[in-house]
Amino acid sequence: MHPMIFSILILAQQSPATPPQPDLGIGALLPFLFMGVLFYFILIRPQQKRQKQHQQLLASLKTGDKVVTNGGIHGLIANVKKTTFLLKIADNVKIEIDKSAISGVEKQTESEATVTEAKPTT
Repeated sequence: MHPMIFSILILAQQSPATPPQPDLGIGALLPFLFMGVLFYFILIRPQQKRQKQHQQLLASLKTGDKVVTNGGIHGLIANVKKTTFLLKIADNVKIEIDKSAISGVEKQTESEATVTEAKPTT
């Protein structure tokens, strides 16, 4: 027999070596636990804060507030309903939008605020 074939046959008859068993202790789970905590503080928690602030913003809106919708429409809230707003976007033009479509409130400048406060109501 050729020596190479002989060595192949010998290697084929030997039982394979058992692989080392992995350590399944707390040390193996520590990187996954760290990544979970990292995801919470980087992604989940800030999103929950923004969502809570948006809900507070929607709850505080009232008639007369200037708002901007997700679509970029600027208008004045003419009426507040249970799930929608009636938004005045021009003279004699009002649209009804869902409350969730509001992306923000326009900031009034100080001069507009004083003019609004100084106007006598009739």
